[in-house]
Amino acid sequence: MDVSRLRGIAPDADSLLGRYLGDRRFALALPRAVGLQILHPSVAAAIVAHSPSSLWHHKKRVVSHLVYLAYTPRDPHPAVRYGHELVHGVDSRGRRYHGLNPELFFFQHATYVDTLVTAIETFARPLRATEKDELYADCCRWYLRYGISARVMPETWDGFTEYLDRVCATELAATPDSARLAPALLRPDAWWPRTLPDAAVRTLLHPRTRELLEVRLRPGDRAASAAHAATVRAVMGGLTPRARLLPAARR
Repeated sequence: MDVSRLRGIAPDADSLLGRYLGDRRFALALPRAVGLQILHPSVAAAIVAHSPSSLWHHKKRVVSHLVYLAYTPRDPHPAVRYGHELVHGVDSRGRRYHGLNPELFFFQHATYVDTLVTAIETFARPLRATEKDELYADCCRWYLRYGISARVMPETWDGFTEYLDRVCATELAATPDSARLAPALLRPDAWWPRTLPDAAVRTLLHPRTRELLEVRLRPGDRAASAAHAATVRAVMGGLTPRARLLPAARR
């Protein structure tokens, strides 16, 4: 794919990515992405070292900017480089990390792709296999706009799920940093995730997150989460497409 050409292209408003990335339901599902991120030792270390605010105020700022950069027709590469080049340090394993490392950068992108699919299927509607292929292709174009090396980016949805399963199995671990961040993950105190019932937070988490943080689903969690999701679908279904958007997407 021609990266230089794709950098100037924002998502088509009629595409799945264009309709749902800026949707408040994506923000609502963010405990899934954040749970995976705080279990990556380097990401967790970066959040603890470089974020002066609470976890969810930090994520509100970061994800709002991510959404804005995805929708703007401007080249997002300078903003991405400016925002990440000073993020570096040593994680709890003694390994150096840098915010612009392609493996680290793509992993974080991958958690948002996984969460976007989860958000649509939980709070909107099921996706057909062909729609997942289409959405993932758009997510690849979205990533390429950042101007960061795509050497680890799988080319297909099936390849992506294999990639994420492998990283979850081999790279994630409970660390002192993840232990520090876990209470905030499970009890969001800001933005749209704050409106989630505890049962919904636990249910939204990736299975690997629940395993490593030793979070067990309680009796009734799935039923309570399904009832909450049905309410979200009813409320959001009564809004105009623009009213469902986050402010960053509206701009």
